[in-house]
Parts: sequence; C-alpha cells; structure tokens
Amino acid sequence: MKPYQAFATELNHLLNGAHAVRITVSGYMPLSVEEIGSRGDGHRLVSLCHYGEQNGDLMRDPDIVFLFHNLPDGIAAEPVSFRNDYLGLSQDVYRYNQTGRRTHVVPLLKQDLKEFAESWFANLKDQDFFASTAVREILSS
Repeated sequence: MKPYQAFATELNHLLNGAHAVRITVSGYMPLSVEEIGSRGDGHRLVSLCHYGEQNGDLMRDPDIVFLFHNLPDGIAAEPVSFRNDYLGLSQDVYRYNQTGRRTHVVPLLKQDLKEFAESWFANLKDQDFFASTAVREILSS
C-alpha cells in the first residue's frame, strides 16, 4: 500500500468513526486524533498529536495535520503541516494566497514529513496505540 493511502487507513482506524479521540497507553504520552475541519474544497483535515504540559499550558509534541484526498485507487492522507511547541517550530508544506489558492510547495519538507509520519506510525504500532488494550476515550462522536 502506498504511504499516503496507509496514513488514511491508519488514521481512520484510530478514529474508528469518531471525530476526536484520546488514546492512552501506559508509559507514553496520550495520543490525540481529531478531525479539525476541512479545506475550502471540502477535503478533511485530521490532526495526530501528542500533548505535553509546560507551566500549565498544553504543548504539541509533535502535531501533524493530514489532508485527505479521494484518489481513483482509494483515499489518501497527505501530511501537510508539522508543529512542535517545545521547539517553537511550525512548518507548512503548502503556501496559499489571499483567496486560498495554493501557490507554492516546499518539496523537501513534503518528503521529510512523509518519512517522519511513516516512522511515527511504526512507533505508535510498536507502542500498542493500535492494540485493543489501548484505552480509547471518545471526545467527540
């Protein structure tokens, strides 16, 4: 399966029909998976995030937003942004003009996010976030 199609399958598996869930596995930071809306063209945006806390504030460590696409051979979820609040880092693969039209792509970031997401999903599986023993709390259905 192609990486973006695998991301869509894995995100939909974690959401399991809900709009927002928190998944907890002992020994690891909770994982939040949330549909955060859609772009103007109707494509879903889903956030995958670990949250930490610093001085009472929630800190994303990290947060990747995935943009869902309907392709002829299935659904795909492309990582389009990365944020880590501890590092003060916020990166977007695409740039848009005032009308919301895509004007620029950052190819190196696009490749880096794909590779990071592949590694992160592998780690989440190894850490049992996909296991039936993970505690799932539905935050919004």
